[in-house]
Amino acid sequence: MFIKGFTYGFDGRRGAYRTPEAALSMERLAALGGDWAALAFTVNQDTFSSTVIRPDYRFTVTDKDVTTAAEKLHSLGLKVCMKPIVNCSDGVWRANIRFPESDWGDKNYWKEWFSSYTAFLCHYAEIAEETACEMFCVGCEMLGTEEKEEYWRETIKAVRDIYHGQLVYNTNHGKEAGVKWWDAVDFIGTSAYFRVAQVPGDSVENMKAAWDEKKKYLKEISEANGGKQIIFMEIGCRSARGCAMMPYDFTHREFPYDEDEQAAFYESCMRSMWDEPWFAGFFWWDWYTKIPEKQPEMGFSIVGKKPSSL
Repeated sequence: MFIKGFTYGFDGRRGAYRTPEAALSMERLAALGGDWAALAFTVNQDTFSSTVIRPDYRFTVTDKDVTTAAEKLHSLGLKVCMKPIVNCSDGVWRANIRFPESDWGDKNYWKEWFSSYTAFLCHYAEIAEETACEMFCVGCEMLGTEEKEEYWRETIKAVRDIYHGQLVYNTNHGKEAGVKWWDAVDFIGTSAYFRVAQVPGDSVENMKAAWDEKKKYLKEISEANGGKQIIFMEIGCRSARGCAMMPYDFTHREFPYDEDEQAAFYESCMRSMWDEPWFAGFFWWDWYTKIPEKQPEMGFSIVGKKPSSL
């Protein structure tokens, strides 16, 4: 399998997927000629140390929203990876969700959190099954939880009892070797925000050379897990000068606009990774729920910006 896709809908809020603007955005996404979309949306827990995950009915996308988006993407000829994501309302990155290792009285924090997380996943696994989504992502950048192998295996088993498509887990770049339960899912997923530029405005050739080095490590990860294919579940770069040095950045607004650097990041990665048999493709970050009104803009979107030369 080789995925040519984008992440869609991460910026969506309650009702947004059912608007004419969302339909137009999905139609424009399909017109790119890719074949997949990762339908990504968030549900929050209050803090990084909360044990309950719950929707905020003012903001969280509804089940009808999710179903509508999945069906629309399918109608446009795209395969869908449903990707429910947990975020923290206190602003702490989900990778830092963690709890005391010892119990306090009768409180088993890890057990309670995984119970809530499993219920959260199984809820959306039912929707993924009902809408015939081709893939389901069981987690995104949950670094603080990844060492809890037994809990993860139980959670994935519960999802498989409901959903019968392919499963992937999305760790973060450089952390792939820390996951000891890759055998429980069908694909190794990672957020591939690797630094590939050494200076602002670096060349395509230099970035490709950096990707060529990164992929040696990634190939070893695949081989260590029986040849299981790797998917870049997230990958992208803002159109700002210097962002190929830190592709994950979304905060610095003082950088000058530079769509050439963004195009070079795309091109270098595709040139390096395209023909590797252990590599299963890309979900580029990110395709907005609605096409940006101001074009071009300095975010991850490629709409209205310079294409690569590929």
